[in-house]
Amino acid sequence: MASSDKPEVIDRDVKEKDHNEDDDKGGFIDKVKDFIHDIGEKIEGAIGFGKPTADVTGIHIPSINLEKADLVVDVLVKNPNPVPIPLVDINYLIESDGRKLISGLIPDAGTIHAHGEETVKIPVTLIYDDIRNTYNDIKPGSIIPYRIKVDLIVDVPVIGRLTLPLEKTGEIPIPYKPDIDLEKIHFESFSFEETVAILHLKLENMNDFDLGLNGLDYEVWLSDVSIGGAELAKSTKIEKKGISYIDIPITFRPKDFGSALWDMMRGKGTGYTMKGHINVDTPFGAMKLPISKEGGTTRLKKNKEDGGDDDDDED
Repeated sequence: MASSDKPEVIDRDVKEKDHNEDDDKGGFIDKVKDFIHDIGEKIEGAIGFGKPTADVTGIHIPSINLEKADLVVDVLVKNPNPVPIPLVDINYLIESDGRKLISGLIPDAGTIHAHGEETVKIPVTLIYDDIRNTYNDIKPGSIIPYRIKVDLIVDVPVIGRLTLPLEKTGEIPIPYKPDIDLEKIHFESFSFEETVAILHLKLENMNDFDLGLNGLDYEVWLSDVSIGGAELAKSTKIEKKGISYIDIPITFRPKDFGSALWDMMRGKGTGYTMKGHINVDTPFGAMKLPISKEGGTTRLKKNKEDGGDDDDDED
């Protein structure tokens, strides 16, 4: 037998030995893993550890105006375990038609009591200028769909860290202020010291949703002279993309207008400015929207001229 034949026997024996040792090591590690897994399952079964559950129970809009909308997302988290579990992080994302509107992270979001449940509130603010500057096709007055995605990261004993993904859809408005016009002023009684008049206002709703008017505050200037203002309770519905009319009583002193008084008395167009706010109810909650008109022109009419359409020109 050649000397070169012997190493083959030795090599084969070594390989088989190494292979058997690897099998033994692999089998040992697998046995340890199985043992730990079995122990974990027994502990979990004996003590009652389990995965917590979560659900988005509501989305509220506590505040909304022309600049921003404040949203609060309510997430109900239930902990079936005999020990408290910490909320490690909350990741959230709001998108519309697949486009990101806002995202954020809330670290160390609290603790869920043992065998208890907690409603976790996630505050989110949408800044309308940021949205419009990013997406030019989102216009004031429109209603946009949204999808909110929330990832709750919890740390459960024995089980470890878990991510609970949640989603909820809805709609949110991009409000637009109503257009206002002081169409005419009717005298109820007239004197140079005190005049009682009715302001006839036209309000145009530029939004894709109804406005339920329930109050307004305002101040009016005629020929750059303030005739006062008030805060009134008024109730009317302004349909989406619709127009509504309201009458407001006011008292002022014509003699404060000086030479401009004569133009008013002759029925000439009188320049006016009006500023204030209206309080409205909407499908998305209550809003306080500004109203303003500068450089407008209106007419003053006495009641005896009110036989019909009194908008005819008078020179």
